[in-house]
Amino acid sequence: MQRDVVVLGAGIVGLATALKIQEKGRSVALVDRSVPGEGTSFGNAGIIERASIYPYAFPRRWRDLFKYALNTTPEAYYHLSTLPKIAPFMFRYWRASSPAGHEAAMRAALPLIERCVAEHEPLVEAAEAGHLLRRTGWLKLFRSDEKLAEAIAEAKELAPFGLTVDFLDDAGVRAMEPHLSEGVRGGIHFKDPVNVIDPGALSRAYLHLFEARGGGFLSGDARTLAQAGAGGWTVRTEAGTVTARDVVVALGPWSDVVYRPLGYRLPMAVKRGYHMHYRPAGNAVLNHTVFDSDNGYVLAPMARGIRLTTGAEFADRDAPPSPVQIARTEPHARRLFPLDGRVDSAPWMGSRPCTPDMVPVIGPAPAHKGLWFAFGHAHHGLTLSAVTGRLIAEMLTGETPFTDPRPYRADRF
Repeated sequence: MQRDVVVLGAGIVGLATALKIQEKGRSVALVDRSVPGEGTSFGNAGIIERASIYPYAFPRRWRDLFKYALNTTPEAYYHLSTLPKIAPFMFRYWRASSPAGHEAAMRAALPLIERCVAEHEPLVEAAEAGHLLRRTGWLKLFRSDEKLAEAIAEAKELAPFGLTVDFLDDAGVRAMEPHLSEGVRGGIHFKDPVNVIDPGALSRAYLHLFEARGGGFLSGDARTLAQAGAGGWTVRTEAGTVTARDVVVALGPWSDVVYRPLGYRLPMAVKRGYHMHYRPAGNAVLNHTVFDSDNGYVLAPMARGIRLTTGAEFADRDAPPSPVQIARTEPHARRLFPLDGRVDSAPWMGSRPCTPDMVPVIGPAPAHKGLWFAFGHAHHGLTLSAVTGRLIAEMLTGETPFTDPRPYRADRF
């Protein structure tokens, strides 16, 4: 089989990238050994996060470092056996999280964040998936006046970026979410983000659109990628070998299975996360996605129920799932909102691909013609998938990119 482009990875980044390349008139094959959209893309908090101007930084204050080092918090957890392996990454992450480094990461990612919703919207419309979106934003909740005041001051610094933000006292939160507990002192309503009530269904809708436009999904192993003579690439699938001039690696936390054999040593690690769905107790209703800032988890109203998503677990990507974070956060969530029984038989787990400078890798591979990278989106795979696809499509087809792609180049490390 001959195609113009092969996209390796059928998560939300791969799907959106395949669609954006398709829009440029190129024939595309999408290859993955798993069901499209059932990996990390399936289990997020369902937010196209237009308000995350600043990426998630490594803690810098000594009291925070001491707290996380004890390994008892609900929002972060690490496997002791993994620390020697990830220590170099963690040190680089800590160093990049300095005030200057954090500002540089923000400036690099800002052009992507600013267009994250706008690039999804035409895909959602074409895929007839508008019913999956809720334009309600999300609430960041606080249990102390001190933390609320600090967060409001930080949010006011986002004014130059054109965000719509409301500051709420306890009565304001109660008006929006009458079934939350009495312990909430106030909150911040970020109104620009768009919520997805079923991220897996959105991935499936994108896949159906891709196929309706002539694209083909093929089951295959990305590790079979090989250079094809004088130019181009081949990858073996269950339907046969596919040949293409260009190949895009969009395998998220598994991207290293392709780039490492080709000689690239990129400093990527994973933050694992979990989710569980619950039935609301009685007639309780959760109208907005809420983030408990004191305990580092999210409750999101989803098609399947109320989804509890956890913070970061630092562990080997392929280590067995751990029940620790769900066990730690569920009691807090039940005190915040009246949850009834679990809907899922076991917690779902996914791995977020992270770079130490908090900026994704998007663009051509430095040493291989026709090889392109699109991974390392950390907490923002859903958020940045469509805009990543646009940037890759423009570079791959020789157009002038909508933004300077140099901050995302693979050789910056």
